[in-house]
Amino acid sequence: MQKSRLEAFSDGVIAVIITIMVLEMKVPHGEDPAALAPLMPVFVSYVLSYLYVGIYWNNHHHMLHAVKTINGRILWANLHLLFWLSLIPFVTGWMGENHFAVVPVALYGFVLLMSAIAYYFLSRSLMRHDGSESLLASALGTDFKGKISVVVYVAAILLCFVNRWIALGLYYFVAFLWFIPDRRIERMRERRSGAQ
Repeated sequence: MQKSRLEAFSDGVIAVIITIMVLEMKVPHGEDPAALAPLMPVFVSYVLSYLYVGIYWNNHHHMLHAVKTINGRILWANLHLLFWLSLIPFVTGWMGENHFAVVPVALYGFVLLMSAIAYYFLSRSLMRHDGSESLLASALGTDFKGKISVVVYVAAILLCFVNRWIALGLYYFVAFLWFIPDRRIERMRERRSGAQ
């Protein structure tokens, strides 16, 4: 199967996710800067989630760019990832509206954890389809960054019940870990094209 429909569908879903998140930010009822103060938790939540959705979109694009075709298993793995990403607006809004209360922060971490696991399944499905010698398999290898992210999410969810600010700090840490796009695929592509 060609991958163009999967890419177009995924791009559309991710665009809708970002749109829903920004629509959750209500306009304040006041004209001075003090009217913005109550919205700061919502805005901080939005920035964090926008970073995450952008990171997933960017890496999803790079990963799909490295493969030529897809199969039914990949379609389902992609839908699995999009399911968890589609929950980000809900947990973002809940966390921001409740000023980073413990349970919303923990649920936010759970959605991030499940999104990371779903992304891992998608990457493994793509590698299995493309073969162990494929560009994607060579570039991702053991995917240390992906595995360490899962460990940090689990730690953050547990630590949330001790101190929610530590958990939020860990969520930001993982976002910044992935903020710079994963260049492994591009470097491997350059290396292979230089060898030909």
